[in-house]
Amino acid sequence: MFWERKNNKQEDAPQDFFSGVQDNKEEINKVLAVLAYFTDGVLVFDHNKKISLINPQAENIFGVKKEEVLGKPLFQLNEFPNFKPLVSLLGGEIQEFQKKEVVINKNLILEVSSSHIAAGSQKAGALIVLHNITREKLVETMKSEFVTLAAHQLRTHTSAVKWSLRMLLDGDLGKMPEEQRKVIEEAYQTNDKAIQLLNDLLNVARIEEGKFLSKIASSDFGVLIKSVVQTFSKEIKKKKINFSLEFSDASLPKIMLDVDKMRMALENIIDNAVRYTLPGGKIAISVSVGKKEIEVKIKDTGIGIPEDRQNKIFSKFFRAENAMKIETEGTGLGLFIAKYIVEAHDGRIWFESEPGKGSVFCLTLPTKEEFAEYLTGEFY
Repeated sequence: MFWERKNNKQEDAPQDFFSGVQDNKEEINKVLAVLAYFTDGVLVFDHNKKISLINPQAENIFGVKKEEVLGKPLFQLNEFPNFKPLVSLLGGEIQEFQKKEVVINKNLILEVSSSHIAAGSQKAGALIVLHNITREKLVETMKSEFVTLAAHQLRTHTSAVKWSLRMLLDGDLGKMPEEQRKVIEEAYQTNDKAIQLLNDLLNVARIEEGKFLSKIASSDFGVLIKSVVQTFSKEIKKKKINFSLEFSDASLPKIMLDVDKMRMALENIIDNAVRYTLPGGKIAISVSVGKKEIEVKIKDTGIGIPEDRQNKIFSKFFRAENAMKIETEGTGLGLFIAKYIVEAHDGRIWFESEPGKGSVFCLTLPTKEEFAEYLTGEFY
């Protein structure tokens, strides 16, 4: 590395960014030239957490001159308002991490990466790279706002079509011949799928805006999951699926939930189990209680998920090829939304799957004591 001494005595850890190359001005000038034209901001801290280098882009980002900050320890950078969010992110020991977002002010958002600099076996400092993503975030916001507006408008019209078709099917405008009724029934179902797609798009937009959870309250999870399962009873019976739900009402503590959103997450997961389990298959749901969380397991004998596609299963709009062969409809948003909802409740979600043998989806949710911050209304 360019800060190592010529004699390679790495045990002499550099005291600042250039201490190991003081006898090589040409090398120093090359490094400075690269950093001067580097499009990202760069900060270097020495082993005492004092700032030893700041490039021009970083000076512009924080609105400082290098003479004002060079040699200052990390905590003293709080004297400069724009540095405060970064100091908070780095922590007292300057943690290592990749691509974390930090809002400097309402007009500046950075993606920050932090790496330790090593001299031999010793830590010699830290390198901080600051990438300006303000424009990207603005574009994301504009796209999200457009999707929200368009989906709202389309949902209004599709809902009007839905109720008009429902009136025809219910005979409010007179009895229809059977052939006409079949056509109207197909139109109603197609329109209903369009409404579901629009609802999913709106939910994704709200997730990306951080406005999804809204009504957090102490809730009975047992009542909730029984209610969700009941909505699938007709389809379960139709496919002759061997279905079981096991847990003890007495053992389940009340937990803090946005019930409507958690219902949506459970419905999305169970819907996949029912949809992709062939007739005569088996679905088993169990709920168990630990010291700090409850765990839900949803096991099916369905088609499973191909191994090379499993890392994408929670991605937006993803559907595995074997799933599309069985069910051509679907938005590919259900598990993405479910994962967000579970993790927004400080829970975890994961799965195991084997093609042709089925899948097990597991999720955990913290108990009331571990989720007390919701009581103060400070989560969102």
